[in-house]
Amino acid sequence: MSEVEKSGIIAKVIGPKKRWRAYKARVKELPENHRTAVEAIERYLMHFVPADSDSAESMFEDLADLFERAAADGTSIREIVGEDPTEFVKTFAQNYSEGGYVPARTRKQLTDAIERAAG
Repeated sequence: MSEVEKSGIIAKVIGPKKRWRAYKARVKELPENHRTAVEAIERYLMHFVPADSDSAESMFEDLADLFERAAADGTSIREIVGEDPTEFVKTFAQNYSEGGYVPARTRKQLTDAIERAAG
């Protein structure tokens, strides 16, 4: 890719979109309970808006990595997120940004979704 393409509109529009689609394809391949947990965490993470799109993309790709490895190793969802999923996500997101405000309703939705996924 030329320097013009890297800094141009193509990279800003198509590049990140391709990364997002690749991430979503990876999540789709996870076992159902792991996929449910990742999707719940993803919704919750949308409140933690990183300063730049590269940080956000890296965050979601790392989330997919974590759950892919866990599924391959037979690691349960509770072993990944612990008993407090909101604390797990808060700690996870701190590696990528300062985070944002998360309403109580959203915290409850995450906790409920992880409960369902963990069984």
